[in-house]
Amino acid sequence: MVELSGIIILGILAQWSAWKFKLPAILPLIIIGLFVGPIAAEWLSSDGTKWIQPIWNGEKGLFPGESLYYFVSLAISIILFEGGLTLKLNEVRNVGPVITKLITIGSAVTFWGAGLAVHFIFGLTWQVSFLFSALIIVTGPTVITPILRNIPLKKDVSAVLKWEGILIDPIGALVAVLVFEFINVGTGTTYTKTAFLEFGKIVLFGSTFGFTFAHALSFAIRRKLIPHYLLNVFVLASVLGIFVLSDAFSHESGLLSVVVMGMVLGNSNLPYLDDILDFKESISVLLISILFILLAANVNWSDLMLIYNWQTLTLLAIIVFIVRPLGVFLSSTQSTLKFNEKLFISWVGPRGIVAAGIASLFGLKLVKNGVEGAEYITPLVFVVVLGTVLFNATTARAFARLTGVFVQDSEGILIIGASKFSRLIADYLNQNGKQIVLIDSNQGNIDKARNLGLDANLADIYSDDLVDDIELSNIGFLIALTGNAEINKYSIQRFKKQFGENGVFRIRTHDEVVENSRTSNLLHHKNDFVSVSEVARKYPKINEIAFNTKEEYIKLIRLTETDEDMIPLFVKYPDNHLDIITYVNRTRLENIKKGTSIVYLGKEIEPIS
Repeated sequence: MVELSGIIILGILAQWSAWKFKLPAILPLIIIGLFVGPIAAEWLSSDGTKWIQPIWNGEKGLFPGESLYYFVSLAISIILFEGGLTLKLNEVRNVGPVITKLITIGSAVTFWGAGLAVHFIFGLTWQVSFLFSALIIVTGPTVITPILRNIPLKKDVSAVLKWEGILIDPIGALVAVLVFEFINVGTGTTYTKTAFLEFGKIVLFGSTFGFTFAHALSFAIRRKLIPHYLLNVFVLASVLGIFVLSDAFSHESGLLSVVVMGMVLGNSNLPYLDDILDFKESISVLLISILFILLAANVNWSDLMLIYNWQTLTLLAIIVFIVRPLGVFLSSTQSTLKFNEKLFISWVGPRGIVAAGIASLFGLKLVKNGVEGAEYITPLVFVVVLGTVLFNATTARAFARLTGVFVQDSEGILIIGASKFSRLIADYLNQNGKQIVLIDSNQGNIDKARNLGLDANLADIYSDDLVDDIELSNIGFLIALTGNAEINKYSIQRFKKQFGENGVFRIRTHDEVVENSRTSNLLHHKNDFVSVSEVARKYPKINEIAFNTKEEYIKLIRLTETDEDMIPLFVKYPDNHLDIITYVNRTRLENIKKGTSIVYLGKEIEPIS
């Protein structure tokens, strides 16, 4: 009882520590697991026993016999299903050829490069070597996101790293499953006809079961055959059921089936998908916390001593400084990325939770089956995970500055609300080279914004997840333009320090229009949201009109104040710099040059003569 409750308590404390100190959760989890496991047994226990003992003498401990193997299998199936749910096919098309190449060419480079390296350095068999290399293909958002969260990077760089981590998880897991099956049915020495048949069975049953039952579950949810209060636990039971059923028809096909199931459901516009994702994320956090303390605690001191040598450091250096850069540079040829951006992406490649989890899963199985060299799998992968996470967590910020991808001045603009008025402004700013992020809780508004090619996100400003979004690391301006005055005020109060270092602005409320409020963070709208939306409906176009003197500028400002169908927005200078026009600064102009313009929404007017 003490050990079981202790694992959960320590796991959640590790997750909290990771959040507090902005570290990948896998780092404190594995460190705690090693501390209560092999370190405690070797240095702290008087009788040499571990404080947490997953397996002891085969048939004792928290998970005697094959219980740990079964628990790890089921836990990994849920984690991979949750990962599959986040894999959107439209995002694969939108993120560009670099990311597509990274998850294909880059994965192939890692597979062959790391496989060759570990074979010649440690003398492992080709089969075990390539299982190791398949396991370290994955990076994963759980390790990438905390590292990038507090580094303001150029948008293209952060997007490449973020989406590589999301997309490569199921791909790496699939490759590892297939290589494992080759070893398993080929008895670790030869790729026989039986091995290829079993390989085909994995692909056939895994993809068929995943695809079929995903559509069956989707049908049941759409027809409301499952009550809402049972939906999350029903989906959880379905995932476990499909995993076990698929595995019964073809051994080790269960992991593939749950990944396919998650991908199909995630791309089916399923009702309540957000609720399912939230529940699965909570379950995944709990399982990851338990899983990695258990797996690290199950490592023996002898396993650590097995890789306590110069060969391990050599292998880690080859993976970090040769294999990763080679994969990135081959994947980014003929791309818009600059050399320094490619260099930084090459530097950041931490291995993640799926790698460590599946390594332990397969390592346990292969060691039990007596496969030569299998005892190296788990400790080597753990070293690569810990080494790359520590390396990137401690050096990424400094290397970003060194390579020049660190954004010194945050010029991005976060717009709260994606109504038609907001979309017009965002589209204009986007066309003028500004980084724009739109946030709204209305899916219809988000879809319309995305159709314009805008970076629009379905989000709740009251959610804690918003401040963790790495896509917002380059935001320096905050503009609240929703129809809800309380949301606008709350947005300014909550996010002005994080996203508003260069300025925070919001639309007026009806009362402020009546009172003619002149607060500096109010946009120069003499109208409230309803009136502004009406102008956007009648004249859905952003216009520019040039002026040459301050007198002409003031004349234009006075004109917009008397004409209800004109709303001034910005002063645009010849160098494309934009100043937001507020009620307080509306008549103040720093520097007039030829080509300076007023940017406004509304009906077109003739240039001033």
